Amino acid sequence: MDGLALLYIMAIAVVAQGSSWYYLLFPELGAISHDVLTRPWGKWAIQPARLVLTPALGAAIGTWITRELPYHVLTIELIVVLCLLLLALLKSNIAPAMSAGVLPLVLGIKSWLYPVSIILGLVALVSIFLLWRWRYRRKYQRTSEASATDLDDVLETPPTGKKWILPFFLFLTVMGSCAAASGLRFILFPPLIVMAYEMFAHPTTCPWAGKPLALPVACFLTSTAGLLAVSLLRSHGIAAGCCMLFGIVVLRLLKIHMPPALAVGLLPLIIDSPGIKYPVSVSIGTGALTLAFLFYRRWILGNEAAGGDVLIK
Repeated sequence: MDGLALLYIMAIAVVAQGSSWYYLLFPELGAISHDVLTRPWGKWAIQPARLVLTPALGAAIGTWITRELPYHVLTIELIVVLCLLLLALLKSNIAPAMSAGVLPLVLGIKSWLYPVSIILGLVALVSIFLLWRWRYRRKYQRTSEASATDLDDVLETPPTGKKWILPFFLFLTVMGSCAAASGLRFILFPPLIVMAYEMFAHPTTCPWAGKPLALPVACFLTSTAGLLAVSLLRSHGIAAGCCMLFGIVVLRLLKIHMPPALAVGLLPLIIDSPGIKYPVSVSIGTGALTLAFLFYRRWILGNEAAGGDVLIK
């Protein structure tokens, strides 16, 4: 299934480059396709309609805001708030919708073809997945029963409580302000918002929260690989395949399930003239998130441990 996800991304990249419709290669497709195809029993995979609709509507929100308002930390937060409301209204847990919403603002995308391209890419993915699931439905049923306690399924559920909201938006405010002031917009790159949401909203069950120091390492490696692939390879299909393969290997070596890191590697394929500032900005953003989360987790442990709760260290 890793290979199927790899072939899917390569095919999308080839079509995107051949048609000059580059937004077909929405970077979060790497994260979504890998999670859905390797975990056909997961909570994302069992809601195919929301899997298409949520990111597409998030993209439409981001496109609309980008057409009306300039890049600013308050604009970023407005998009994130609207996307969170979208998740609540649809009763969806497809967090990459936030990345889909913020990406137009970061890259200055004002074309309505952007949300349309996300729909096309996700419909293709869902079609592939549903055909595969029908073909192997018996194996799917057995695996589904065996995965009832999968921590990744716990991650892909709405957050409980509200204590995560303040630190999450405080992080967005600080990093968004730094990005706006420095001109390095990728200090707060779109997949980072998804990573921060998952870590703050699921501090004890997020698969990579237990290895926060692996976060900046994985993202630096995948962002650098993405930059090198775009710089050295003319074919976006081959470049996308190399980025996905490298990202999968990195995550396997670090022994973490962190799909957004795959999106980080694919992002240079839709950036106009990416340079060394991209992996540097990614390193700053992920390093800041690691420090913020470690402080946040210590605060949670200090308060909830006093109440007798047991958290994962």
